[in-house]
Amino acid sequence: MKMTSLQMRDILQNRLQRAEWHTSFNREKDTLRVEHIETKKGITISLPGVIAKWQQKKDDAIDEVVYYVEEALRAMHMNSTEWKENKVFPVIRSTSFPLQNEKGVDFVVEEHTAETRIYYVLDLGKTYRLLDKDFLQEVGVEEKHVKEIAAFNVRSLPVKEKRDEVAGNIYYFFRANDGYDASRILDESLLESYRTKVEGDMVVAVPHQDVLIIADIRNDMGYDIIAQMTMQFFSNGLVPITSLSFLYEEKELEPIFVLGKNRPKKG
Repeated sequence: MKMTSLQMRDILQNRLQRAEWHTSFNREKDTLRVEHIETKKGITISLPGVIAKWQQKKDDAIDEVVYYVEEALRAMHMNSTEWKENKVFPVIRSTSFPLQNEKGVDFVVEEHTAETRIYYVLDLGKTYRLLDKDFLQEVGVEEKHVKEIAAFNVRSLPVKEKRDEVAGNIYYFFRANDGYDASRILDESLLESYRTKVEGDMVVAVPHQDVLIIADIRNDMGYDIIAQMTMQFFSNGLVPITSLSFLYEEKELEPIFVLGKNRPKKG
């Protein structure tokens, strides 16, 4: 069965009907806009992207989009009374991710690597809100303090690892499904603890928000495997970050490209 944009529009409009929300379809851009009637804050959904996921996951893909829109709109209308320091965390995003919200207000960010950037969020349970400078002013908190408490909070997250061995190389997968799996790349103590047990080259990857991979690359084939693995995760992730991996040396992350077979090249 082939799904058209108009059919997907109708399905989503039906699922996202709320008295306080308005939906509008942009035929030229093939997008569906969902926004709050009073504040005009909202979410723009790319219909071709949803259809592509629907072809793989069917109704689960639609459920994911509806959930994302509901929680994102809730986060947008959060007020300062929900501020709690123990709920502030860093998240990793691609460098192509916007630096400002829809109102043109700067997000709170910090540079990370050539491929990734750090943003900061307030956890709201089922979702989180990206922190911007206007909101920090509203709650009376300095940017430096937000970054300090976020770094502390990410180190307090539980670590759940799954180990796999392929062609003599060891791969560790971290998937706690708490929204901060990729954020664990910022926990230097975690990375250093694996550095002591890695026998070959230590390679780290954050292909999407919900996974961190640490690899012990002991032979040339290991580079091909991590490259294929990272690309697959990147393609299937709800919030993709980067399809590149990073060589971890002397507490530094260096993007690497795998050229053809086996041999990596630093970015």
